[in-house]
Formats: sequence, structure tokens, C-alpha cells
Amino acid sequence: MPVIRASDIGTYLYCRRAWWYKKQGMESANQSELAAGTLLHARHGRQALASSITRNIGLVILMIALVLLVAYCTAKIV
Repeated sequence: MPVIRASDIGTYLYCRRAWWYKKQGMESANQSELAAGTLLHARHGRQALASSITRNIGLVILMIALVLLVAYCTAKIV
């Protein structure tokens, strides 16, 4: 039984003819555009990862600042 991959389903839903060509072993004529799209997606993935890491670092710094503020206020009261 052949394996159906998510990319096959996506290709079929986007363009049945493109899916059929791919199954026949024919390559797309716009290889340079496909390569450029792959690079664009890779760059976007790196930017999204960097954004997530930056946000998490900011949250950690905020928590540390809140702990220090509570400690300072508690020391002033006691």
C-alpha cells in the first residue's frame, strides 16, 4: 500500500495537475522560483525562532525584575 504524505495532499488540493505531473516523475519548469521560495521559508523560520527566543528572554528578565522588586519592597517593610 503506498504511503500518502501531507505534502502530496497539499499539492493535490492546490493543483491536481501538478500532483499528477509529480507522480509521473516530471519536474517543474520553475526550479529557480522553487529554490527562492525554499530560501525565503528558511529565512522566515530563522526569524520566527529568533523572535520566540527574544520574547522568552524578555519574559525571564521581567520575572527576575519582579522578584527583585518584591524582595526590595519586603526588605524596606521589615
